[in-house]
Amino acid sequence: MNTVSTLLIFVGLFLLGGVVSFWKQGMPKGVIVLLGLCSAMALAAGIMRLE
Repeated sequence: MNTVSTLLIFVGLFLLGGVVSFWKQGMPKGVIVLLGLCSAMALAAGIMRLE
């Protein structure tokens, strides 16, 4: 597990926490969907970089 994959997984989890927080605050759904997609892409990139 290298530094880049760890960083990408951390960023993905951080953004996922933002999705949950924004959902509870009642933010617009477009913002939540965009943040969720960014979170999923960061997590996927981090997992794919694991060797």
